Amino acid sequence: MIRPCYNPRNVPEIRHSVCALDCPDACAVLVSIDGDGKATRLRGDPAHPVTRGFLCGKVARYLEREYSPNRLLYPMRRAGAKGEGRFVRVAWDEALDEIAARLKAIAAEFGPEAILPYSYAGTMGLLNGSGMDRRFFHRLGASRLDRTICSSAGGAGLIDALGFRYGTEPEQFRHSKLIIAWGANVLGTNVHLWPFIVEARRNGARFYTIDPRRNRTGAAADKHFFINPGSDTALALGMMHVIVGERLYDADYIARHTTGFAELAQRVIEYPSERAAALTGIAQEEIVALAREYATTRPAAIRLNYGVQRSERGAMAVRTIALLPALTGSWKDVGGGLQLSTSQAFHLNRAGLERADLQWRVLGREARILNMSLLGQILNNAINEVTGPPVKALVVYNSNPGAIAPNQNAVRRGLQRGDLFTVVLEQFQNDTADYADFLLPATTFLEHTDLYLAYGHYYLQLARPALAPPGETKSNVEVFRALAARMGFDDACFGDSEDDMIRTLLASDHPFVRGITLEDLERERFVRLRVAPAGDPFLPFANGGFGTPSGKCEFRAESIGYTPPVESRFGDESLRARFPLELISPKHDDNMNSTFGDRPENDTATATLHIERSDAAARGIGTGDRVRVYNDRGSCLLRAQVDGVVRSGVVCAPSVRWARMAADQRSVNALASERLTDKGGGPTFYSCLVQVEKSGD
Repeated sequence: MIRPCYNPRNVPEIRHSVCALDCPDACAVLVSIDGDGKATRLRGDPAHPVTRGFLCGKVARYLEREYSPNRLLYPMRRAGAKGEGRFVRVAWDEALDEIAARLKAIAAEFGPEAILPYSYAGTMGLLNGSGMDRRFFHRLGASRLDRTICSSAGGAGLIDALGFRYGTEPEQFRHSKLIIAWGANVLGTNVHLWPFIVEARRNGARFYTIDPRRNRTGAAADKHFFINPGSDTALALGMMHVIVGERLYDADYIARHTTGFAELAQRVIEYPSERAAALTGIAQEEIVALAREYATTRPAAIRLNYGVQRSERGAMAVRTIALLPALTGSWKDVGGGLQLSTSQAFHLNRAGLERADLQWRVLGREARILNMSLLGQILNNAINEVTGPPVKALVVYNSNPGAIAPNQNAVRRGLQRGDLFTVVLEQFQNDTADYADFLLPATTFLEHTDLYLAYGHYYLQLARPALAPPGETKSNVEVFRALAARMGFDDACFGDSEDDMIRTLLASDHPFVRGITLEDLERERFVRLRVAPAGDPFLPFANGGFGTPSGKCEFRAESIGYTPPVESRFGDESLRARFPLELISPKHDDNMNSTFGDRPENDTATATLHIERSDAAARGIGTGDRVRVYNDRGSCLLRAQVDGVVRSGVVCAPSVRWARMAADQRSVNALASERLTDKGGGPTFYSCLVQVEKSGD
């Protein structure tokens, strides 16, 4: 239990935590505590090599969320119709007993695979994000969830190119002479990289952005390249055409550490700069100049982000871009290479934490796996290829599918089903919570123990509770441990403490993790992975060492190419005739997916449609007008902002809005299809054709 300290001088006590939100930065947080045990301020830990003493604007205000009067504090049972959002308070024992009884009954009647967990990265903590919950659902024999909603296509593309989800350390960007942010809004979604970019620019580096919209990062760049949505592969191939044709590649690196260069050289002949210009919307001379500058500047770094992979050919886009550093040999340079994710470097004992072996005791096999990006189809029994029972129970935690899932109207129809038993673990009553049969109050990251990896740096971090949980809130670990007991699961792993689970994670023989102990983390709070000797930069592919079968970067040119997405300006002509605008819905800078959707200013920003002047004029639309954005899947009402954020033919609606805040109870995800990416089974939020019309107030 956390107790106030006697503090006669009223000097704030400083406690340590780690930001758990879905962000590559995984910041070390200092929490100022007053004499009554209340947090008064959050700030970044200046000792952390990436956090460096500051927090993003979202998390700097997190105490507003922590102490919000709208915080869920007690278990509740639905009292009204599904979607109505009316609940009555119940005791924890009553709630857990009934939930366990309902799950047992569903498993007995339909089989345990009729139960589906739905979660993602509402917390990046391993214990509360993929620990006791995974053990519980594996032991239950529930359907497995393919967690594809964010990064699966990009991860697949990166593995295809490099064999690992590793990349350049953020600290090395200070040494770069050219930095390209490709589909990466650094100031909005990766702000702790920005000081390293600023340092590099002070030392003469140039900074470019490639994106269909000019966001804050693009406005701060030396040059912004407007690119047509989903055409990133064509740009990368156009750059390769120049690099290969003008012999600007690193022949020695290619000979030592790659395979298939001759075939690649033949393939890129098909993508001259004039063709790349036609496909991407970037001028031919700009493509040529960019390719030359990238190939001849050392070191040059690419910060690639997940916006690139949210189109129909997203995995191919990531794969092709990720081949560029091997072509130019920039992996050899401190400050060179590419970063999309660092997550796979954390070779922790996830198998021991998650205990997938438990499902075999129940089913004698692995449970079926259902793609979270197809939730609308799953809940409406509209997927013919899925075998097994229909989903009769949904347990939602660390996610808000009513807001974030594609084909929102279908998802809501599914959540409305009277025969669907739904349990939601949450901190606030959001879109999904309105449909819950039971709504259980969850702790924040400031209130429980957890272990954190990162996907934007190489520091493993431990957090202990900085604050006492308010009301009757419980951590996910506590809830699933309690449910396991009520289900009669007597496996020893359900008795593990949080420290037991952390020690299990650290029981890894991989050299990046070997030797890191819980005691080290208690003492140091953050520990750099053993990716390189202390003080040395990590150059993952300077000497090859790719995670491919050959150990080399395998160009595999026969499978490289660009096909326009179906919903794009060069896709299905009949769709384009009816819905002539390409909609993108990038994350709003001050939101965190849907986490802060209850903030009024965020709701206003995510209720906005950015539209180019000529497109607006053709429709009689002015700034401030209410507009209806629609396609065959649905519609939503937004406020127009006529500006230069996007080019003609593209509209942009920042996400993710809570539909429950909208007058029409819909958000931009009502327009997104359930079409999946080329690999990884990810959603195609940015391959979305729409029409826009002025709507009355």
